[in-house]
Amino acid sequence: MQKEICGQIEDIIDHTNCPKDFICYTSEFKSLCRARDIGLESFVACLASDPLNCKFSIHFGGIFFCQCLLRIYICKKLRK
Repeated sequence: MQKEICGQIEDIIDHTNCPKDFICYTSEFKSLCRARDIGLESFVACLASDPLNCKFSIHFGGIFFCQCLLRIYICKKLRK
């Protein structure tokens, strides 16, 4: 992974409290919740089967959105 990307991810991790201990990153992106970029700058659509069990999930207008900065970065910048 590029040094710049690793630095940005580490910065996000330093400023985020994750109840799942950043499994998305430590698993080398093999254990990711389902999300989709829908064109909003600060959110991605949460496609998890049970979004109410995630502290980063927010329901608005009939859609669940993910507020996790790391998951948003991974979805938008790494397209995963």
